[in-house]
Parts: sequence; C-alpha cells; structure tokens
Amino acid sequence: MVEHEHAQELQDTAREIVSEGRGILAADESTGTITKRFEQLGIESTEESRRTYRQLLFTTEGIGEFISGAILYDETIRQSTDDGTPFPQALNDQGTIPGIKVDTGAKPLALASDEKVTEGLDGLRERLEEYRELGARFAKWRGVIQIGAGMPTSYCLDVNAHALARYAALCQEAGIVPIVEPEVMMDGDHPIERCYEVTTETLYRVFAALFEQNVLLEGVLLKPNMILPGKDAEEQKSVEEVAQTTLNCMRTVVPAAVPGIVFLSGGQGNEPATARLNAMNEIAKQDPQPWELAFSYARALQGPPIETWVGQEEKVSEAQAQYYHRARLNSAARKAEYSEDMEKELAPAA
Repeated sequence: MVEHEHAQELQDTAREIVSEGRGILAADESTGTITKRFEQLGIESTEESRRTYRQLLFTTEGIGEFISGAILYDETIRQSTDDGTPFPQALNDQGTIPGIKVDTGAKPLALASDEKVTEGLDGLRERLEEYRELGARFAKWRGVIQIGAGMPTSYCLDVNAHALARYAALCQEAGIVPIVEPEVMMDGDHPIERCYEVTTETLYRVFAALFEQNVLLEGVLLKPNMILPGKDAEEQKSVEEVAQTTLNCMRTVVPAAVPGIVFLSGGQGNEPATARLNAMNEIAKQDPQPWELAFSYARALQGPPIETWVGQEEKVSEAQAQYYHRARLNSAARKAEYSEDMEKELAPAA
C-alpha cells in the first residue's frame, strides 16, 4: 500500500468542500469560453472585464455560507481585487477554498477523431507546484464522453480514465485534492437508459484507473453528470425519475470511500439543476448514501448574475444579489429543503 504524504490534508480539504449545505462555484471558464458568453450579452471581453466579473462573484458578502470552493482559471488565480488582495486570499477570507482548472481542453482523439481526449498532463507536476504556491488547494480535470452511433468506444473510455487517474495522482502528490470530472454529454436524442449505461461504464473504468494508480479515494471528489435523456430525446423524465436513476447509477459504481459527489449542471437550466439535486438529497434522507451529494455548478449559478451585470458597474450589487440567491437555493437543495416557491419568495427585490 502506497503511503500518501498529504493524506490527512487531502481528506480534510475534501470533507470541507462537501461540508453541510455547501458546494462549488465553477468559475473556471477559459478565456475563449467566457469571451463567447460575454459577447452574447454585449460585454467586451478584456482581462480587466473578466477580472471585474470574477471579483463580483468572489466578493459577494456572506457567500461562504453556501459556497465552499471556487474553481479558477489560470488567468484568474493570478488576479486581485480592486484593493490588491489576490483572488485566492479574497476567497479564503470568505471561507471559500480556492481551486484551479488544470487541463488544457478536450482535443480530437488520435485515429478516432469523432471522440475526444483531454490534454494537459505535460508539465502538470510543475504547474501544480506553482498553483499550490498561489493558493490552490484543489483542482479539476474534465473528460468529455459523447454518446452517438458507435460511441463511446472502449478506446475513448480507457484513455480518458487513464488521463484522469494520472492527473489525480499528480494532484495528490502535490497536496491538492483532485476533482475527477468524466462528463457524459447531454447532446443527442438517446433515452435515459443509454445515459445510465454509458455513465456506469465510464465511472467503472475511471475508478479502476484511480485504484491502479494508487490514488487515495478518501482525498478525491467526483464531478459527474446527472443521468438524463439526451436533450433532443422525445421522452424527458421527471425530477424524481432523474434523481432516482442518478442515485442508482452512483450506488452501482462509486466507492463508499469517496467523500462527496459534486454534480455538474452540464447545460441544465438553473431551476432544474437545483430541483434535481434537492430530489436526490430527499431520497438520501430516507435511504442514506455513503457520500455527500453536492454541486459544482457554472452556468446554473452564474447565469442570473452575469445577465444582470452585463458589464455595468452600477449593476454589481444587483448581480451579487442574484448570485447569492442561486447559491442560497442550491444550499437548500443540499439539505433537501428547496422548493419551487423559494424561487420567488427568496428572490432579491428588483
């Protein structure tokens, strides 16, 4: 059995991230991705405008009650607030643990160009050392798994599982908690049963690779998709059906040693992502699970604030209120205390 130098720190950090009623803000969009989002809203994308927007999120008063961790992009972890406080320190001051995206994106898989593999392992050990010095205590790597004719192949699943495990091992060597994110995409018209099948096989291979590479499961967080029909499927499923099917999948393949599952929103709307998380936690109250059921949302937390802000300084407070609102509702969902009525009852005043 391999000795892990940072074992206790890894476990403590992982448990803190999935502490009761809290979850993760994924604010790790690449420059290209956030530029597209800005342009859709008529916001000019510059290093300063991106800094201003991330500052809006990170300095929202009281947000640490609901947000335990924030995933940053390379540009962002090097930036500071208006008063010169580095963003990682500003997050720590809120009670939010800084994290960092370390993959360099999904690229066409060699000799299988309809599928993808995530790159970024070259030089990762050195980058992790630098990110830790900058304040990061956890990291994220996203694998992309597509459902389609003949997809995913075993080749695709194996290379992505191997890359995720190599990344996770390097993170733990550096004292950084790895968030392992194998995302089965919503694109397509497949039924929920196909998503279940592919996600189960994907996670099985990921955990086998983690075990083979001596990764400490107690110091890992899993960031999977929920089990959903393809977004173009004729038959969509109720909140309760999605929650139960997702939990059935997780029970089948996720080891009890993993401290928490932090679901991605993956293109779901704000309210469905919250409602489905709540339904899973309602089931877990009656039938307890070995892991915390939390969230690691990007657009499902950021949609309302960025659409409110639209690059205007005078709207910062209003945008922060929108962000606080969505974080608060997802915190309630973590405790199975969310209801649709809360969307309006707790909404910030216009």
